[in-house]
Amino acid sequence: MALLAYLKSLFILQLLMGFVFVVSGLIINFIQLCTCVLWPINKQLYRRINCRLSYSLWSQLVMLLEWWSGTECTLYTDQATVDKFGKEHVIIILNHNYEIDFLCGWTMCERYGVLGSSKVLAKHELLKVPLIGWTWYFLEIVFCKRKWEEDRKTVFTGLNRLKDYPEYMWFLLYCEGTRFTEKKHQISMQVAESKGLPKLKYHLLPRTKGFTTTLQCLKGTVTAVYDVTLNFKDNQTPTLLGIVNGKKYKADLSVRRFPVEDIPDNEQECANWLHKLYQEKDALQEMYSKEGKFPGPTIIPPRRPWTLLNFLFWATLLLSPLIKFACGVVVSGSPLLIIGFIIFLIIASVAIRRLIGVTEVKKTGSSYGDQEAKKQN
Repeated sequence: MALLAYLKSLFILQLLMGFVFVVSGLIINFIQLCTCVLWPINKQLYRRINCRLSYSLWSQLVMLLEWWSGTECTLYTDQATVDKFGKEHVIIILNHNYEIDFLCGWTMCERYGVLGSSKVLAKHELLKVPLIGWTWYFLEIVFCKRKWEEDRKTVFTGLNRLKDYPEYMWFLLYCEGTRFTEKKHQISMQVAESKGLPKLKYHLLPRTKGFTTTLQCLKGTVTAVYDVTLNFKDNQTPTLLGIVNGKKYKADLSVRRFPVEDIPDNEQECANWLHKLYQEKDALQEMYSKEGKFPGPTIIPPRRPWTLLNFLFWATLLLSPLIKFACGVVVSGSPLLIIGFIIFLIIASVAIRRLIGVTEVKKTGSSYGDQEAKKQN
């Protein structure tokens, strides 16, 4: 076990895995670009192909969580709810406290067959991120600038376009709008106090407009809202770098299903429903803080082999020529070639590190309610 942990921590192995992810992602993005010719001819075929292509990329990240780090994911829910997973269009409401919360969500998507068709209401800045933003663009992900006057038309158009999506989709919403930090929490609770809303201990005040708009546009398509509350055993603070280094975490997810017909149609009543939901999420986190678990029965869905097989396919395809080329460079003895190859490795490592930086709490998120930050911007 010590040897395995040592191997996982080796930078060269991590760099090779990053190489596979980046190069395979560029290949997938190129194929996605080529599929655009199908859109005017057969839109649903275009969508099905892009679901498979995006799965091939995202499943490599899921592989890191499931097989490389061996992170365990336990669901706290009832069997009746689990029986509906992957068999209906739904909206997912997930707390936004951790660097890898999206990865835990993707793991559940993969285990129930909806990873390729999973959607998210994403901040517009991510559209510019190579691989991630580009893949999402071809998947018809809805991007927003979090300025309603500018987003209204884009959001309504994007959401209405998804009404006839051919694959079951899980549409993820981070209703808090940004990742939880102590500073943002203080500002958020000041906003709650000014609006006469109950204060939350473990969450930011939810932004209701995104949820009410998504529900309004997708009503008739989505049949339920899944409230997912995530926490980790032993007060762990997981990071993507920790996953890359092979560190094992234990994730617990409380899942509650709410049929769409039980949620008010009126926008203000729907917003009130969301505020009440977050008060309940706060109570769940308080219970977890005291007891180390969520209420209800536990279910541990088994990991599937497809993420590992998919990665091995890309690794075999891409690493063989890379290793041959590296050996050729060394054997050649050419200082110019060797220096060029070293520069390539340095650039590749910096690029991969920047991609990981997209997930880091201190480097992401909005200036939620921060008037000073807004003035600076």
